[in-house]
Amino acid sequence: MKLIFFFFITVNILFAQIEFDKYFENKTLRIDYFETGNNETEIFSFDKLIEEPYWGGSKTNLIDTLGFGLYHVKVLDNKSGSQIYSTSYSTLFAEWQTIAEAEQTTRSFSGTITIPYPKDSVNIEIYKRNRLNNFIKKFEIAIDPNSYFVIKDRKKKFDNFRVHYSGDPAEKLDIVFLPEGYTADEIAQFKNDCQEISNSLFKFSPFKEYENSINIWGVAAPSKESGTDIPGEDVWKNTIMNTKFYTFDTERYIMTDDYHAVKDVAANAPYDQIYILVNSDKYGGGAIYNFYSCSVTKDRSTDKIFVHELGHGLAGLADEYHDPNSSYQNYYPIDIEPWEANITTLVNFDSKWKYLLNDNTEVTHVDSTIPQDRLGIYEGGGYVTKGVYRPTVNSIMNTLKVDYFNEPSLQALIKVIEHYSSGK
Repeated sequence: MKLIFFFFITVNILFAQIEFDKYFENKTLRIDYFETGNNETEIFSFDKLIEEPYWGGSKTNLIDTLGFGLYHVKVLDNKSGSQIYSTSYSTLFAEWQTIAEAEQTTRSFSGTITIPYPKDSVNIEIYKRNRLNNFIKKFEIAIDPNSYFVIKDRKKKFDNFRVHYSGDPAEKLDIVFLPEGYTADEIAQFKNDCQEISNSLFKFSPFKEYENSINIWGVAAPSKESGTDIPGEDVWKNTIMNTKFYTFDTERYIMTDDYHAVKDVAANAPYDQIYILVNSDKYGGGAIYNFYSCSVTKDRSTDKIFVHELGHGLAGLADEYHDPNSSYQNYYPIDIEPWEANITTLVNFDSKWKYLLNDNTEVTHVDSTIPQDRLGIYEGGGYVTKGVYRPTVNSIMNTLKVDYFNEPSLQALIKVIEHYSSGK
């Protein structure tokens, strides 16, 4: 873990001054692919290249120094071999690899990388963490952005609208809200839902303190039917992004396998983060770091579900609860320090929130006398009761009964917001 941390700090020093206009145009190149495999294998297969009209990302912070995510992408200038862009993310496929089904089945999942549109040929390399958290190269491809095979027509063209606007997308964190299960007659309701959720977001720290660093966009993309799929209840709806409850046979986990469709809709606005708002009153949500977030809009806890899932999608925060019925009982090997900022196995606690504690702080067993938000080391988190530790008794990454992030989570969220919005 220390080597990985040093890698990102070194990259930050060496590549902080890359000139956007020298290498890129102000639009997006999307590289679609598929991941195929099981719990032990993974094959990347290239699908297509698509030109998209907006670039919502930073034009100054072009190298990802955050240290989050399972995958890391490098974009190398073909002529000089210099690294000119990087990003990190996680995927639904990688999560699926950890459940029992992957031990018996081979499946394919759609994937996508989006980068600022290169002016000249580039090489793209995808790295993935191995069990020891070291990045290993998994795939590489040479791309000519001037090829006539780059697709310029768009399948799903819709109007965008501003929900909360603070300024130039290149200088802000841009979140795009996508409607799922809203019919043409319900788009007005979607716009109202966007505004209500946006207003609630800025009641939570650190978002209220960084309100002027954030843009929120909406895309008016109707579905043919209202709602979403609920396989366990034999409910099937014709929707634009094909979301469903019971993802990985977990009732409240609502996601979509059709990531390419999600990106088709998101392409209608500048964005750094994608958030799918599902027109349903059934409790549910889901999110994967730098992939997409998803939650319902009609539950009584909609605002907290939204913020919880955004914690996953925006900063890769881990779930701090423990659940013996979860499919992820071995998700975090206890002999390796996880990359997520808000949990630890104590293997390399120096890389986590140890600096916020007194030197004599020890693991504390939770009881009713401990303040819910007191920072410490509490066993239980990452879905298991033993071997994984969280920073506080409670936070919004543990339970919706509270309305705050703990300090390590706050620091991670601020780090990401400032990555997209500072130094512009």
